Amino acid sequence: MVGGGLGAVALSPAGAGAAVRTPVATVVTKAAAGCSTGKYQKQVEGYINKLGMFGKTKVDGKQSAADCKIIVKFQKRYGILPAAGLAGPTTFDVAKRLAATSVAACKPKKSGYTFCVNLTQQTSWIMKNGKQFAAPTVVRSGMKNYRTPSGTYKINKRTKKEWSDPYDVWLPYWQRFQGGKGFHQTTTYIHDKWRGSHGCVNLLPNDARTYWNVGKIGMTVKLIGRRPGT
Repeated sequence: MVGGGLGAVALSPAGAGAAVRTPVATVVTKAAAGCSTGKYQKQVEGYINKLGMFGKTKVDGKQSAADCKIIVKFQKRYGILPAAGLAGPTTFDVAKRLAATSVAACKPKKSGYTFCVNLTQQTSWIMKNGKQFAAPTVVRSGMKNYRTPSGTYKINKRTKKEWSDPYDVWLPYWQRFQGGKGFHQTTTYIHDKWRGSHGCVNLLPNDARTYWNVGKIGMTVKLIGRRPGT
C-alpha cells in the first residue's frame, strides 16, 4: 500500500544544544486544492483522460480541485488505498495498465458473452455480442509456480461462496473455468503486487458481483498473454 501525506522532518543543531526542525525533501507537494500532488500526476492525468470514464483533467502535472476529485473517483473505483487524490505508484500502475488494455484483443464471440482476461496487463472485462459490456478492471492472477494459463475455457461451476480445501479460505462469487481455477472476489488487498493467486483470477468485490450476476454455466472465458514473472 502506498501512502501520501507530508514528508518527514529532521533535527539540525542551532547553537549550544538547541535544535530546529527542517523538512526533509519529498516528492509530494501540496496543491492549492488541498490535495497532495504525487510524482506521477501528469501521467495519471493523461491515462485517466484516455479511459474517458471519470471526467476530463488538464494534463499539466498540476493538481487542482477538479483533478483531485477525478483521481479520488478513480481510486475508489479500483480499490486503491488511501483514496486521497495522490498520484502515487499504485495509482500510476493501475491507470497505465487499464489504458494499455485493448478490449478487442481477446477476439470475443460475435454472439453472447465473453469474459476476457489480459494476463500481461492484469486486467479483465466482459464483452457481449462482440462489443464491450463491462469496462476493463484490475485483476490478480497466479503467482510464480501457480501461473494462470492462457486459453479459451467455459464456466463449468458457480457457487456464491466456495470453500477452498487446500487454502482454508472462503472464495466469494466463485465461477470455475479450468481445473481448480476460476473467478472469485479477492481475499486480500489486490494491489499488493508481490502477491499472486494459486491460479485463480481475483476480482475486486464490486467486479466479482458483476461477473457473478452476468455469468452462467457454459459462458466463454478467454485469457490472453502471461503475467510478468510467471
